[in-house]
Amino acid sequence: MSSNDSALAYSRVTGISMVLTGAALWGVSGTVAQYLFHQHGFTAEWLVVIRLLLSGVLLLGFAYQKEGHRVWAVWKSKKEAFSLVAFSILGMLAVQYTYFAAITHSNAATATILQYLGPVIITIYVAVKGKRLPTGREISAVVLAVIGTFLLVTQGNISSLSISGWALFWGLSSAVALAFYTLQPNNLLKKWGSMIIVGWGMLVGGIGFSFVHPPWRLVGQWSPSALMAVVFIVIFGTLIAFYCYLESLKYLSASETSLLASIEPLSATFTSVVWLNISFGLPEWSGTFCIIATVVLLSLSRSKN
Repeated sequence: MSSNDSALAYSRVTGISMVLTGAALWGVSGTVAQYLFHQHGFTAEWLVVIRLLLSGVLLLGFAYQKEGHRVWAVWKSKKEAFSLVAFSILGMLAVQYTYFAAITHSNAATATILQYLGPVIITIYVAVKGKRLPTGREISAVVLAVIGTFLLVTQGNISSLSISGWALFWGLSSAVALAFYTLQPNNLLKKWGSMIIVGWGMLVGGIGFSFVHPPWRLVGQWSPSALMAVVFIVIFGTLIAFYCYLESLKYLSASETSLLASIEPLSATFTSVVWLNISFGLPEWSGTFCIIATVVLLSLSRSKN
C-alpha cells in the first residue's frame, strides 16, 4: 500500500470514528435527558435554555480562537442577520425543544426515532420544490417511514396508540424542525462555516428562549448524579458531539456522514432499554429499523446524485 493510500485509509477511519462518536453521544444524551425529566423532575424548558446558552458560548469561544473577529462579521449584512435569527429560533431552538418535549411525554428512544423522520420530510419537500416525481428509492423510503412510524406508535395495533398524543405531536414536530434546521441555513453554512453558524444559532436561540423560561427558574431536584447528567448533556452530548460530527465532514461526504449518523436512534434506544428499563418489544424494534432503513436509502440516493 502506498503512502497516499495509507493516508486516505487513515482519513476515512478518522472520519468514520468521529461521526459515530458524535451520533452515539447525541443518542446517549437523549437518554440522559430522559433520566433528568422522569427521575429528577427537571423540565424540558430549563434544560433547553441551559444547553443552548452554555453550548453556544463554548462553541463560539472555539470559533473565535480559529476565526478571530470573523465570528462577528456575520451580523453585518441585514439579510444574513435575519436568516441567522430565523435559523436560531425556528431551527436550532425548535429542534431542541420539540425533541426534549417528546422525551418528556415518552422516552428518548421514541423521540429520537420519530425525529429521524426528518430526512423523509426533506425528500418530499425537495421533490415538490423541484416539481419532479420522487424516485423509486425515495418512494420506498417514504413507505418504510410510514410503516416504521405505525409500528412505533401503535405496537402494530391499529385501534390504539402505544404512546400519548402529545408524544406523537412533539416527535413529529421535531422531525419538521429537523428538516427546517437542515435546509434553511445552507447559504450561511457555505459562507461562514458550521462552527460560527451553529454557535450563534445556539446562543441566539438560548437568549430568545430565556424570555420564555429564564435559566435561573429551575424546576427539579439537584443531586450529584443530576449535576453530572447536565454536564454530560452540555459538554459531551452537545459540544463534543457537534465538534466530532462537523470535523467528520472534512474526511467523509455528507451522504456518508448522514448514513453513519443513523447510529443515533440505536444508541438512544439501547441505552434507554438497558439503563432506564423502558419496554421495547418486537413491533417497536421493527419500526425502529424501518425508519433507520429510510435514512440508509435516502443517503444512498444522495450519494448517486
